[in-house]
Amino acid sequence: MSEPDLNLLIALDALLTEESVAGAARRLGLSASAMSRTLARLRDEAGDPLLVRAGRRMVLTPGAVALRERTRNVVHEARSVLRPATPALDLATLRRTFTIRANDGFVEALGARLIGAVHAEAPLVRLYFAPKVDKSPVYLREGTADLEIGVVDAMGPEVRIQALYRDRFVGVVRSGHPLAKGKMSLERYIQFGHVAASRRGQPDGPVDEALAAVGLKRDVLAMVPSFPAALAVARDSDLVALIPASYLSAERLVNTFVFELPVATGQITISQMWHPRLELDPAHRWLREVMRRVCRRTGSR
Repeated sequence: MSEPDLNLLIALDALLTEESVAGAARRLGLSASAMSRTLARLRDEAGDPLLVRAGRRMVLTPGAVALRERTRNVVHEARSVLRPATPALDLATLRRTFTIRANDGFVEALGARLIGAVHAEAPLVRLYFAPKVDKSPVYLREGTADLEIGVVDAMGPEVRIQALYRDRFVGVVRSGHPLAKGKMSLERYIQFGHVAASRRGQPDGPVDEALAAVGLKRDVLAMVPSFPAALAVARDSDLVALIPASYLSAERLVNTFVFELPVATGQITISQMWHPRLELDPAHRWLREVMRRVCRRTGSR
């Protein structure tokens, strides 16, 4: 059997990424006709049309979608094998912008410390904290995010994960709230209305599961998109908020009363996640180590 033409992998990666013959041609510096001929060869090799016309544009077939991630990784690994040895990382001259997906609570609690630690070692590096509106591995897979911070949930088997710290939920009310006086109990806890933090509009969480196990339910009167917003609402109302303990720095405790929940919810683990294509990248490895150092004293390990 003849060996396959491995150069076709480069063309396949370009076609699957651009989803366009013209776009792939521009990416590889080829003419549109040459790219069309290459697509015809790829169709024969793969036994799949790969790109088909849908109106005025081209779309990927299901088979092409299934190949896209594998192709991207194979091409990346092949290039890394043939690339000259990576020079020593010079943090003083490193120019790079890293995109980090994290929720508002993490940014408010640790963003300033992380920025300071990065700038102290690599003054030309910039950090972009992207909003985390959902949990999805797509951003890491497509390279639109370098790191994702949060609780691991359906991120895919290929995503690399490193635990940063453990956290737990506590209850928060305003100073002078009735719950700030006397002994806490399940009955008193569910007596008042609650504000829940949820990006996806789902009020139920670990405390609701624990309450349901003993036949109780809290009354969630409002939902907000983040823990900072939940804290702000609780501070100016009679509602009870559920907040990660790591978020409650001294300045955020002003005019608040914090209490341990009267029901066990267990700890949560906050991790950093990245795509394997960046596993050996020296600058990315350095960023992960800085992140780990900054988070080391947060929560409990």
